Amino acid sequence: MPWLSTPSHARWLEQETDRLLAFGRGSVVPGGAFARQDDAGRPADGPWELWIACRMTHVYALGHLLGRPGSAAVVDHGLAALAQVFADDEHGGWFAEVARDGVPVTATKAAYPHAFVVLAAASATAAGRPGARALLDAALAVSAGHFWDDEAGMVVEEWDASFAELDAYRGVNANMHTVEAYLAAADVTGERVWLDRAARIVERVVHGFARGNGWRIPEHFDSAWNPLLEYNADAPAHPFRPYGATIGHSFEWARLTLHVRAALLARGDAAPDWMVEDATQLFDAGVVEGWHVDGAPGFVYTVDWAGAPVVRERMHWVAAEAVSAAAALHAATGEARFDAWYTTWWEYVGAHHLDREGGSWWHELGTDNEVSRTVWAGKADIYHAVQATLIPRLPLAPALAPALAAGLLA
Repeated sequence: MPWLSTPSHARWLEQETDRLLAFGRGSVVPGGAFARQDDAGRPADGPWELWIACRMTHVYALGHLLGRPGSAAVVDHGLAALAQVFADDEHGGWFAEVARDGVPVTATKAAYPHAFVVLAAASATAAGRPGARALLDAALAVSAGHFWDDEAGMVVEEWDASFAELDAYRGVNANMHTVEAYLAAADVTGERVWLDRAARIVERVVHGFARGNGWRIPEHFDSAWNPLLEYNADAPAHPFRPYGATIGHSFEWARLTLHVRAALLARGDAAPDWMVEDATQLFDAGVVEGWHVDGAPGFVYTVDWAGAPVVRERMHWVAAEAVSAAAALHAATGEARFDAWYTTWWEYVGAHHLDREGGSWWHELGTDNEVSRTVWAGKADIYHAVQATLIPRLPLAPALAPALAAGLLA
C-alpha cells in the first residue's frame, strides 16, 4: 500500500503532530525560555539553550498555522525569550547558553544556533506574530554581517562574544541548518539572495564534498575548508560534532537539496540536473551504510571513512530525517521504492521510537532497540519529529511555515 498517497495515513500523521505538540508545551518555563524535557515531559534543570528556544518557537509557529489553539502563546513566549534572555544588547547576536540567573554560560556566537534564530523568526513571521519580522530582519543582518563568507559560499562557525575573533574551525552542520533557515527567509521576505546562498552551500557540500568523498560527507574543516577527517576521533559520539560521517546528515542533505531545487523551479529558474541524482546517491548511501547494518533494525549514528559503523546507537532524529528524505525523493521522482522505504521506517519508528505512554519519541536507542542514554538524556525537543509528520503532507517548496500559511497542507 502506498502510504504517501493514503488519506488514512495523512490522518495518522496529523494525530502524531498533535501528540507531539501536546508534549512539547511542557518545555515552556514562564518568565524564562524553554527547558529540555525529561522522559515524562517535565522541564529539566540546566541553562537556557538558544537552539532549543528557537526550535520550539519554530515548531509552535507551525502549530499556530495548523490552527492549534494555544500555539500562538508559545510562539510569543519564544520571541520574548529571544529578545529578553538571549539577545546581546551590547555586541549584537544571541548568546548560545544563558544561566537561569540571566548570566551567559557560553558567550561565543555560533552559526548553528544563529541559523535557528533565522528559522524561528521566519516561521513566526509567516504565522503573523507581533515582532517576528523585526527579529527576522535583525537575525538576517547578523547572519549576513558576521557568518556569511561570500568567497567560500559557506558560513563560518563561531566568533567570540564581541564578534572580534573568529575561530578557525569550520563545520558542515551549521551550514546545513543555515540552508534550511535561508530557504524559509527567502520565502517570507521575497528576497532572492537567501535562496541563492542556500543553493551555493548545497552545491559545495553535496556536489563537492559529498560526491568527492564517496557520499560520506566530511563534517569538520579548518579555516581554508580542508577536511579534518580525524576530528573528534577520541569523542566519536559527540552530539553536534561526531567523528566520521553522520548517517542522518546524508538524509537531511538529500532532502534539503530537493527543497532548494523545488524553490528554484517555483521561481521559474532551471535547476541543475545533478540535484536529484546527488540527493538519490546520498539517500542510497545512508540506506546501505546506516540501516540494519549490525543485525538489528535501526540506523547507526556514524560510520568511519570506509563505511563501517562507529557509534551504533539509534538516534530518533536520524529516523525522522530518513522518513522525510524518502517522502521528498518520492515527491521529486515518483519512484515507488522511496514510498516503500518511507513505510518501512515509519513502521520502525512506531515500533521503537514512539513513547506511547510518556509522550514524544525516545531520543536514543541501543543496538537492541531498548532506550539508551549515552548521548541524549530525556527528550530534548520535538523539532525533527514534528517536521517528519508535516513534510510528507506538504510540497517541497515553499518552506514549511510559508506553505502552511498558503494553505498547501494535504
